[in-house]
Amino acid sequence: MGYYRWAFVTVLLLVSSTGRLFAQQPIPWHDPSPHTVQFVTVDENVNLEVLDWGGSGRPLVLLAGLGNTAHVFDDFAPKLTPEYHVYGITRRGYGASSAPASGYSADQRGDDVLAVLDALKINRPVLVGHSIAGDELSSVGTRHPERVAGLIYLDAAYSNSFYDRSLGNVDLDSRALQKKLDQMRTASTPLEHKRLVEELVQVDLPDLEKELRELLKLLQSEPSQPVSPPAASQDDLANFPALRAYVARVRGINFPESELRQTHESRPDGGVGKPLPGRGDAISEGEQKYSDIRLPVLAFFANPRDPAPYAYNTPAERATFEALQTAAIEAQAKAFETDVPSARVVRVPHANHYVFLSNESDVLREMRAFLAGLH
Repeated sequence: MGYYRWAFVTVLLLVSSTGRLFAQQPIPWHDPSPHTVQFVTVDENVNLEVLDWGGSGRPLVLLAGLGNTAHVFDDFAPKLTPEYHVYGITRRGYGASSAPASGYSADQRGDDVLAVLDALKINRPVLVGHSIAGDELSSVGTRHPERVAGLIYLDAAYSNSFYDRSLGNVDLDSRALQKKLDQMRTASTPLEHKRLVEELVQVDLPDLEKELRELLKLLQSEPSQPVSPPAASQDDLANFPALRAYVARVRGINFPESELRQTHESRPDGGVGKPLPGRGDAISEGEQKYSDIRLPVLAFFANPRDPAPYAYNTPAERATFEALQTAAIEAQAKAFETDVPSARVVRVPHANHYVFLSNESDVLREMRAFLAGLH
């Protein structure tokens, strides 16, 4: 009996001590998505993470939205590999890619994409971009259309990537106005000064005033005290699956766990730390105007867009804002449809901005039909 009592006490000691050890050193997590990872140098001291999900056939290059990395496609991309060779690029400033102090203009980001194509010898791919990645698509498509076979905008064909003067873009136009005001103050001749003043009075200021009035309508329809989603609790941050469930609850979409691990710190105990910084401000400041797109294009618009949970105090408040937002999105979709004759525009009702996650089957169906028609 003494032997069994000693053995039992020994087991208890081992379990208690190793239990504490395991709590401090969780089993390492491995990304289940079937991709390889490599880094491509695109500029001096700038390396970009490139995911390769494999596959055969026409190459597709996936570009994420603002704040995301290529891992946001970890669940979506494998659905395309039976027919296509699928890559993903994490832009500078995010995730495992370099985050230099400069180089965030839309054209520079487009050049980064081209540098990856050169390095990996990817010949005339179709670029597929979500949200802000429309910048990169339009930059490449307008400056180097011979380098790509087509463009697919995943709720990405807004005024930052396709500029229509009748609709404008307050950010872009206010920056252009400031630049012209600076030129006016330093004009070298009376004739140059007169020309700049005439342009400001007759074109720039009236256009910007119209845009500001439309923006004011939208802002006035927003709740003065929006209902915020519940903050993530300690339980929600206990591990990344718990965070994934929280994000699905408050945003209505399921991010791949790998993406959350790219955008949040991981604590030694396996819990979730604070969000990792990115270069969103520099990227927004680097937006440019694009309007001459002459490639085969497929453009998805989430419209009416699925509303964010917790944003509105009353049904009337929600209805007013959604009506204005829907009208603004539809105006942009029609402008794109009219001015880009090669474009097929697909409206996806009640879709999330992450349309490839909320409406995966619709997006895959339209993408396959579009890709099948390319030469």
